[in-house]
Amino acid sequence: MSYFQTIYAAELPHRAVAVYMYLRDRSNGEGACWPSIGTIARELLLSRSTVQRALNDLYRAGFLEKQNRPQPNGSLTSNLFTIQ
Repeated sequence: MSYFQTIYAAELPHRAVAVYMYLRDRSNGEGACWPSIGTIARELLLSRSTVQRALNDLYRAGFLEKQNRPQPNGSLTSNLFTIQ
């Protein structure tokens, strides 16, 4: 069974499926990637708020974990996303 069959069966909104596939495509062997919300939005031709809603859908459904990535000066950079 492919990993996409699970996301298709989850009955998530189209936005969440598109963002999941985008993150899966850009993840490394451990399922980790760190694109910014702006990058995801630009490459998928979605608004930033739509991407944020999609990410929240994926968190709630258990398909994604998010970890903040601080810079040395204490500010935050893009998040680390891990596909589950």
